[in-house]
Amino acid sequence: MKYVIGIDLGTSAVKALLMNEQGTIVDEASRSYPLVHEKPSYSEQNPNDWVTGTKAAIQEIVKRFTGDVSTIIGISYSGQMHGLVLLDENNDILRPAILWNDTRTTEQCKQIIEQVGQEDLLRITKNNALEGFTLPKILWVKEYEPEIFKAIKTFLLPKDYVRFVMTGNLHMDYSDAAGTLLLDIEKSEWSQEIAAVLGIDLAICPPLVSSATEVGQLTEEFAKSTGLTTATKIYAGGADNACGAIGSGVAGDGKTMVSIGTSGVLLSYEESNTKDFEGKVHYFNHVVEDAFYTMGVTLSAGHALSWFKERFAEGQSYDELFAGIDTITPGSNGLLFTPYIVGERTPYADSTIRGSYIGIDASHTKQHFARAVMEGIVFSLRDSLEIFRASGKDITEMVSIGGGAKSPVWLQMQADIFNVTVYKLKNEQGPSIGACMIAAVGANIYTDFEEAVQVCVQVEGKFEPNPENVEIYNQLYAVYQQIYIQTKALNEQLKLFR
Repeated sequence: MKYVIGIDLGTSAVKALLMNEQGTIVDEASRSYPLVHEKPSYSEQNPNDWVTGTKAAIQEIVKRFTGDVSTIIGISYSGQMHGLVLLDENNDILRPAILWNDTRTTEQCKQIIEQVGQEDLLRITKNNALEGFTLPKILWVKEYEPEIFKAIKTFLLPKDYVRFVMTGNLHMDYSDAAGTLLLDIEKSEWSQEIAAVLGIDLAICPPLVSSATEVGQLTEEFAKSTGLTTATKIYAGGADNACGAIGSGVAGDGKTMVSIGTSGVLLSYEESNTKDFEGKVHYFNHVVEDAFYTMGVTLSAGHALSWFKERFAEGQSYDELFAGIDTITPGSNGLLFTPYIVGERTPYADSTIRGSYIGIDASHTKQHFARAVMEGIVFSLRDSLEIFRASGKDITEMVSIGGGAKSPVWLQMQADIFNVTVYKLKNEQGPSIGACMIAAVGANIYTDFEEAVQVCVQVEGKFEPNPENVEIYNQLYAVYQQIYIQTKALNEQLKLFR
């Protein structure tokens, strides 16, 4: 029996999965690490914490492994996107990593749009300039830490640094490079045009590779410290959303995934890199070679529900909070909620907008308010779905993962609001199993990702849309769409008082 390890490098913890060639998860281990918020809007981490956590997680798995470690033939990665790791000429870390959720770079985003031009930026990168992306972070370092900027030899994304420590080799895969705002999506190469305009030397960009490309083997030091062998081959890996898509079976045309975690993601497979969404949704390279995906984001999805529970149902479990929600009619008896409690991403990209309850009535109970939050999160994700449909995509089926897949009521709500068949998976490991699948394809355990999906992804449940509920939700969605427009100016005025 052959095995692979998938490393999922998240924002708060790293998870390692051990998977056999039959697609069965044999073992897993995780380690957490701290976030550093030195100032408001700052979010940083020490890259060495990622290495320490990854090493410890692998050590734990190897210690429990009863087989011959030489049968663990490959390792690959899923990683938090956009984070900036800067290395000097000796490949030493120049400063703490600036993470995806760091929002200090608003002025740098404006600079990119002014100097590159919105039209050219969308033509080249397929994405708008947002604070989370990597390029604005590089420009921030250039402006505020010029001595560090002069010392940059290479920049990497988080998982790429961990892989560098494990192999001694520097690379970046296309799916993660697409989230830097420096990649020419259609040409699949670093953009000389953008770099020249902004005064960035492309020499700091690492070599680009496909996700399942073998990029080296474990160094003797890392192999010895974990109990693995230096024969273990390492594969490039991918961005966490791309890996989550593969781990959910989104590996072919028309396949779509909804993920309701802290944030919410609606992601759809694209065979072409030539579609024009005018920057309304993200457009990235997939881990599947020569494939792509489009993605809309709701900033506060599960976060909006956990916010409600913490503030208004403290001490209750989610099961207690959800009790009786299934008996409430769609629309929560005329109560709507917008989950803009920290701003919104798709389709508005508005950091000032905030959430609203519309239609509060004296008859509403805590369960009405909770159900309205759940419905509002799905309505927000439908905004992204409608962008996809307007482009001509025919989406009739969807895989649901994350917290939104743990409640049958919420799964049925998704089927009704989206008007699609929603599938729940038997083994929902998302990005980490996607990383395993990349290693297995790279090691030729599976011939391609299509075969990997057939072996590793299994459906547990199916939720069909209820025609009566679909009609009700269509009417409610038309009202929901008006809330942003009619509260935008109010929130601009309220910003002064926050």
